Amino acid sequence: MRVSAIQMDMKLGEPEYNFAHAVELVRRAAATGADVITLPETWNVGFFPSENLEALSDREGERVKATFGPLAKELGVNIVAGSVSNVRDGKIYNTSYTFNRQGEVVADYDKTHLFTPMGEHHSFEFGDRLVTFELDGVRCGIVICYDIRFLELVRSLALRGIDLLFVVAQWPKLRTRHWELLNTTRAIENQMFVVATNSCGTAGQTKYAGHSILLDPWGEVLVLGGEGEQILTADLDLEVVRGIRESINVYRDRRPALYEIK
Repeated sequence: MRVSAIQMDMKLGEPEYNFAHAVELVRRAAATGADVITLPETWNVGFFPSENLEALSDREGERVKATFGPLAKELGVNIVAGSVSNVRDGKIYNTSYTFNRQGEVVADYDKTHLFTPMGEHHSFEFGDRLVTFELDGVRCGIVICYDIRFLELVRSLALRGIDLLFVVAQWPKLRTRHWELLNTTRAIENQMFVVATNSCGTAGQTKYAGHSILLDPWGEVLVLGGEGEQILTADLDLEVVRGIRESINVYRDRRPALYEIK
C-alpha cells in the first residue's frame, strides 16, 4: 500500500483558500501513484480561529463530502481527509472523514480528547466513540492530534484489529520531540504502521512543527518530513505486521486482568 501524507500549510480562517489548496495538493499526491492520501487536522480553517469559528466551519461535513467524495472517485484513490471544523446539531466538532476509491464515506470520527491547554474544549464538543474502517482490505483506525498522547485509546483501536493507524494533527514546533516519540512508541507497542500527518506554517502565535512521519511496526522511520509544506510518500508492506506479531506476540502475552485503567 502506497501512502502519501500531505504536510499542508493552510491559512487561518480562510476556508475558500484552504479547500482549493487541499484539492491541488491531493491531485499532486495522486500523481505519485498513492493508494491512500492524507491531510492534517482542521485544514479547512486552521487551528483555530478565535472569532467566527461557527460561520467558517463546514456543516454536517457537506462541503468535505461534496469535494472529496467525487475527487476520490475521479482519481481512484482513498482519501483520509484529515479533519475539519464541523457544525452538527448546533455544536462544533473536530471531525475526520475518510473516503474510499468509490468516493464513499467509510468513516467519520470526532476528536475525543480536546486540547484544553489551548482552550479547544471551549469551542469544540468532545467526540464519544472510536472508529475503525477498511481501505483496500486493510483494517485502519484514526486519531486526531492530542489523542495520540492517550495510550489507552490507541491500544483500544489495536485490540479491534487495526494494522494501520492514521494520525492527523496540528502539532506545535515547541513539542516536536514529543510528536516523534509518541508516534514511534505507539507504532512499536501496538505493532502496527503509523502514518502521522502534521501541518506546518504559523497560525496566530503558534508555529507548527511539520515533521510528518510514516513508521513501520518496528518503529523504523519510512519517511520524515521537514518544517515546510511537502508531500511524503512511502510503501507499506503489511506482511511485516503479521511477522512481528508472530515473533513477539504481545497480544497473546497481555494480562488484562491485572490492569486497572479507569
